[in-house]
Amino acid sequence: MKRVDKKRPKIVASIEARMGSSRLPGKVLADVNGQPALKRLITRLKKCKYLDDIVIATSISPDDDILEKWAKNESILCYRGSENNVLQRVVDANLWAKSDLIVEITGDCILTDPEVIDMGIETFLENECDVVTNCGTYLSYPMGINVQVFRADDLRVISETINDEAVQEHVSLYFYEHPEIYKIINLVAPNRWTNTEFRFQLDYSEDLEFLNKIYQFLEPKYGDDFGIEELMQLMIDRPDLSQINIHCEERPAR
Repeated sequence: MKRVDKKRPKIVASIEARMGSSRLPGKVLADVNGQPALKRLITRLKKCKYLDDIVIATSISPDDDILEKWAKNESILCYRGSENNVLQRVVDANLWAKSDLIVEITGDCILTDPEVIDMGIETFLENECDVVTNCGTYLSYPMGINVQVFRADDLRVISETINDEAVQEHVSLYFYEHPEIYKIINLVAPNRWTNTEFRFQLDYSEDLEFLNKIYQFLEPKYGDDFGIEELMQLMIDRPDLSQINIHCEERPAR
């Protein structure tokens, strides 16, 4: 990916991904209707109007050697850092990628919608703020249709000054816990997109089953060009699909 406008900040999608997972090991390269999950995500990110680059932030664990090899074959930047201090890993990856603005992505959000990502970036660029998000303290979008935009320098300062295991594990947590410091803009979904119970992310084997079903229904008609609009319509047409993984629970940050 090449920068289109060198006058604006360099905007980089930063993907946290590793092969280790207590709930679904190897999930980021799991097969989703014929393609690795991470390939599905990156294909979507490449459709964004404002992203200048993509970097995968993975760990130095030998288990993640396969991720580095995969990224190289896909011509995607891959940085390897701390396994447990995800915050520091992301900071270092984006220093290496020379990011000004970070669009934080987790490797399990493979149905990320380029339209929502671009909306988040536009909102950040057009307003005086520190964070734009739809997955912070105010939730209206389905889980997995996430966007978070913030300055790389702000994240670096947090990594240098805050010694907190939860903050080190959950990269953007400190922003949301300190609204007195950071000006946060929460994106609110239009009514037709609003449902916080739907799970469009990959954490459990049930999620993998659900995502395969989604692609089996939508890919023949839309290829990789379906987004939240088509997803929500499918959930209306096939309400049985949500039952596959609706019982799966999120792990709280604290």
